[in-house]
Amino acid sequence: MLDQKLFLDDEGVDRVAKALGDRNMKFDLSPVRELVGRRRKLRSEGDELKNKLNLGSKEIGNLMRDGKKAEAETQKASMKTLSESIAALDAKIREVEGELEGHLLMIPNIPHEDVPVGPDESANVEIKRWGSPPSFDFEAKDHVDVGEKLGILNFERAARITGARFAMLAGQGARLERALASFFLDLHVAEHGYTEIFLPFMANRTSFIGSGNLPKFEDDLFRVEPMGYYMIPTAEVPLTNVYRDEILSEDELPKKFCAYTACFRSEAGAAGKDTRGLIRQHQFQKVELYKYATPETSWAEHESLTRDAERVLEILELPYRKVLLCTGDMGFSSAKTYDLEVWLPGQETYREISSCSNCVDFQARRANLRYRPAARKKGTELVHTLNGSGLAVGRTLVAILENYQRSDGKVNVPEALKDYMKADVIG
Repeated sequence: MLDQKLFLDDEGVDRVAKALGDRNMKFDLSPVRELVGRRRKLRSEGDELKNKLNLGSKEIGNLMRDGKKAEAETQKASMKTLSESIAALDAKIREVEGELEGHLLMIPNIPHEDVPVGPDESANVEIKRWGSPPSFDFEAKDHVDVGEKLGILNFERAARITGARFAMLAGQGARLERALASFFLDLHVAEHGYTEIFLPFMANRTSFIGSGNLPKFEDDLFRVEPMGYYMIPTAEVPLTNVYRDEILSEDELPKKFCAYTACFRSEAGAAGKDTRGLIRQHQFQKVELYKYATPETSWAEHESLTRDAERVLEILELPYRKVLLCTGDMGFSSAKTYDLEVWLPGQETYREISSCSNCVDFQARRANLRYRPAARKKGTELVHTLNGSGLAVGRTLVAILENYQRSDGKVNVPEALKDYMKADVIG
């Protein structure tokens, strides 16, 4: 959520309006500015009345001490009326704050100045490429053909069990899924210094508001009745809320977590896209990287988090490219995002396998995530939150089946996974 102070003057409103325009979003900011101004005026009036109440209460004490009981009783009646006025004013403030929050929760984060302005993915900027796409002396197949021929992927049975956009992995396919998750976690804990954390796969509405998924993206979520919980679309949701409404000390930061979870997405806005295979599923597994950092260190932490995700691809020897997303392609809560895209021979293109974002204080303001700077005894500041996939397990499995496929239909196991798989070859 954006700082309400941005809406107190023309300069702040213009800044938000430009950010929305850069994101290809239309949003009438006049109600927000009016509500911010009204809230400020009402609070000022309330402070004035409360000051009068405090002074009047002291005066009653003085009158009683001086034996002026009748005058004290008159003053008490006046203070009662004043208290009622304050209560009515507080109710108005709460009403205005509720209406204001409803608007603010729908406004996305302001892109960082480094983010290129553009309407969609066509304006993204490639930062680097690593590795070379494999050269085959046979026609490369996509992961569906490879996996189904090996008997390790089955979409028909999954659809019978549940429906479209689900998959069943069997034998070495299931083992590869498990091996990848274990490899990711072991690497991030042992070499990158993250603390592994296991989280619920459901979260309440407050948690989803804190992460920025609600109220705007409700149609993309699976709701669980009758509890009113939601299935998480990414571990970013629960990870954002681990320290909700708490105050951390500066010496605790940065906090670095990695979490393996199932993820659930309705893909409401993706009808007809990637209907074949594992690329876009209602359920998939992912290892998420998450950081809580100070404002002074968050940009350096963003670069290192992205580097941690890149390292996974390099160890697995999967060709990829790093892309800086433009304003029209970045996520709602993000101020700056790098996408890592892995090469898929079956599609002859790069596809996203990790998205690494710095949300600065946007989520922290929604979830009330604060820290106390070491130089202060009083006062707090909002933390900065960062997240990224380290990596998406299903898409990494896709990349391995396609990049390591052989002419005989079998698939070589990447060197880093051989101990986990207890095999050199799949098939």
